[in-house]
Amino acid sequence: MTGSYWLLIGVLAGAAFSIRVFGLFAGDSIRKSRHAWMLDDLPGLIIVCLIASSLAGQPMETWIAAAIAFAVAVLTNHVILTMCAGVVTYAGLVWFAL
Repeated sequence: MTGSYWLLIGVLAGAAFSIRVFGLFAGDSIRKSRHAWMLDDLPGLIIVCLIASSLAGQPMETWIAAAIAFAVAVLTNHVILTMCAGVVTYAGLVWFAL
């Protein structure tokens, strides 16, 4: 390899490392700030956003299966049971064309 390739690899490695270090320091300063309480709810909010964007424009069978899965999640707080209930509900609705 020529020197220009090694230079490119070094610059990209330095950029990747600096992004991670900057994220580490930024996250630490946010955790110490008065806005740290917002980070507690962030994982749940990300999941809600992903689910909402996935359901947009989907047929009614998908919405019904999502509602059943949500009800099972609230009642049992069991991830595998929730996924199974959603998949079985969706498969049943599509299979029987309800």
